[in-house]
Amino acid sequence: MTSLALLFVLLSAGAHATWNLLMKRAIRPEVFSWWLLASAAVLMAPLGAVLLWREPPAPTGWLFIIGTALLHVLYFTFLSRSYARTDLSLAYPIARGTGPALVPIAGVLVLRESVAPLAIGGIVSVVAGIYAICWGGRFMRLLKEPLALLKASGTRYALLTGLVITAYSLWDKQGVSYVNSFLYIYMLTLGTALCLAPYIMVMHGAEAVRAEWRRNAPRIVVAGLLTFLAYGLVLTALTFSQVSYIAPAREVGIVFGALLGVLVLHEPFGRSRILGSCLVILGLVLIAVSP
Repeated sequence: MTSLALLFVLLSAGAHATWNLLMKRAIRPEVFSWWLLASAAVLMAPLGAVLLWREPPAPTGWLFIIGTALLHVLYFTFLSRSYARTDLSLAYPIARGTGPALVPIAGVLVLRESVAPLAIGGIVSVVAGIYAICWGGRFMRLLKEPLALLKASGTRYALLTGLVITAYSLWDKQGVSYVNSFLYIYMLTLGTALCLAPYIMVMHGAEAVRAEWRRNAPRIVVAGLLTFLAYGLVLTALTFSQVSYIAPAREVGIVFGALLGVLVLHEPFGRSRILGSCLVILGLVLIAVSP
């Protein structure tokens, strides 16, 4: 992976962990997630209009835009529900950790990518680190009851989020070959906001939607811009690097998320999380130096 791709990944990871923290602190995470999409769509409309005028997508590009918008409807729905039901320090690693375990395999099988041996070691290190952060200290319980963590609805929604991440990572890797990466992220943001609007209004009501805005407007705007920036950087990196490398490397954000949980939410940061963070960073280094 090139140094430029690594820089984009690190910036994206920091932005991603930050907007997830902001959403976790919302009154209603589902409503907050819709507002951040809507605000980003409004604020970035001039950029979207210019890019659409200069580089209009071909019909195939529109197909990928529609597909990614539908996948992101599921992503934001599952992610917000997981945050409403469990801790950030549990939901975030599960949601972000499922993709790195599955995307490289799917990248090889579906996209016919080749993965260097050093990068394989890095991917394994990242995945091991993620699960150490998430499940360290509960290893014996997991051996006795492998499905124990799935009994909680928050954990199940986090796992579903990870599966959607795997799907849209593969879909978007192909989509950005047909559409400018920042136009792609703008159209998926706008499309997801429009598709979610009826659901949000029916499930939560107009008053709840207005209340979330009144309470969290500055945070919503910041989160919306960070969402746009975070995924725009990843999509740009995907135009010149393999999804098998980008997807695991960007999960260094789990370390950022764990640190934010400690510093802002005052969550514990025990030995297993320290070990897991070191493994994630080691894996990132191995992926970064791989050809």
